[in-house]
Amino acid sequence: MNHPVSSMTTNSPPDQSKPMILDSLADPALSEQYCPPRTRQQIDLMLLAIESLELGGSEEMLLVAKELELQDIIKNRVVLWRLRCSNPWRRSYSRDPLAMEQAKALVLISCHVARRMTVVIRQLLLAYQQLNEKQIPLENHFRLSEYLERFRAHFRSRMNPRRAKVAAYIASNDMLNELALSLLTKLLFCTGTSGMQRFWSSLFDGEV
Repeated sequence: MNHPVSSMTTNSPPDQSKPMILDSLADPALSEQYCPPRTRQQIDLMLLAIESLELGGSEEMLLVAKELELQDIIKNRVVLWRLRCSNPWRRSYSRDPLAMEQAKALVLISCHVARRMTVVIRQLLLAYQQLNEKQIPLENHFRLSEYLERFRAHFRSRMNPRRAKVAAYIASNDMLNELALSLLTKLLFCTGTSGMQRFWSSLFDGEV
C-alpha cells in the first residue's frame, strides 16, 4: 500500500465503523486487499485445531468475536462458516475472496481463544514431548489422543479428498497427527509476547 495511515499524522476523524482492535495487525504490502490462498488455508486450519481442542469451539469463537467488538464482521455461525470456506482445501470451498479485514478478525479471534486455552495447549505439547522421548504411543495419553482423534475426524469430513495434498493427509494418520501437533505449537506461539502480530506476519511470508 502506498498510503500509510497514522492517527498521529492526520486530522481526519477515525473510521467509527472499523473496530480499533483491527489496527493491532499491520496491513501487508500486497497489491490487493484480499488474502492469498495459503493465508486462507492456514487461518482455517488454526480454527480447526481450536475446534478439536474442546467441544463448543465454534460457540467460543462467536463469543470472543462479540467481546472484541467484531460482531459486525463475524455476525453469526453462518458467516463464520462462509469465511472459513475460503480455504481452497475445503469440500465446500467457495471462490469468494477473504478481505484483509475479515482475515484480521479471524486471526484475532483464534489468538484470543488460544490464550484462554494456554494451560491445556502447554499440557498437551508437554505430554507429546514426554511420550515421544520415551517412545510411548500417543494413544496412551487420553487428552492428547482425544485432540488428535477429533482433528483427524474434522479434517477428513471437511477437506476435499480430490486435492492431492489433502488426499495424502487423509490417507495417513501419522501425517494428520503431525499437522495437528504443528498447529498446536502455532497456537501456543500466538499466546506469547507479540505472538499474534508475528503469526499474522508469517501468514504472508513469500507473498509480499
